[in-house]
Amino acid sequence: MRLMFRPQVEGAERIPADGPVIMAGNHLTFIDSIVLPLVTKRQVFFIGKDEYVTGKGIKGRLMAWFFTGVGMIPVDRDGASGGVAALMTGRRVLEEGKVFGIYPEGTRSPDGRLYRGRTGIARLTLMTGAPVVPFAMIGTDKLQPGGRGMPRPGRVTVRFGEPMEFSRYEGMDRDRYVLRAVTDSVMTEVMRLSGQEYVDMYATKAKAA
Repeated sequence: MRLMFRPQVEGAERIPADGPVIMAGNHLTFIDSIVLPLVTKRQVFFIGKDEYVTGKGIKGRLMAWFFTGVGMIPVDRDGASGGVAALMTGRRVLEEGKVFGIYPEGTRSPDGRLYRGRTGIARLTLMTGAPVVPFAMIGTDKLQPGGRGMPRPGRVTVRFGEPMEFSRYEGMDRDRYVLRAVTDSVMTEVMRLSGQEYVDMYATKAKAA
């Protein structure tokens, strides 16, 4: 994977060496979740669709082995309880002192622009006290356009920002104005790192339009 994507890394020293950390970044294509673990010394855990690890036959077993190996935690995200399950999974990972990766946009960008973040990222940092390290994926969408098919070889860049902490909002994880303010501040930093154009609407709405 390193030979295939030849990742150029900027700011990796900003990732805390121990303790709970939330990594929050943009989401351009499927391979983002493969590239990020390649460039960090600590293992990064993500949530992913449970269908990735429930396949049948040799292909299904290989997929399950691969996705669990790169730190994916399968969660059934469909239905009304999907968001809660994802949030609680992230909280458990952080309370164990590990690194949890999250894409605040909630889905891949449909056009390469950066979309409005969902407030789950804010809930996690306020509930656990974990700092947020913003990151930007640059060029992954060029290697796997649309997030489909086999990616082609090429160089990608991963850029990390300074850790962000929000202890001043401790105990306010149910205040929707605080949640929006925290989320927007994280997304502003992701935008600065990525250089993407920002769109003040949810990516899921843009895809449905």
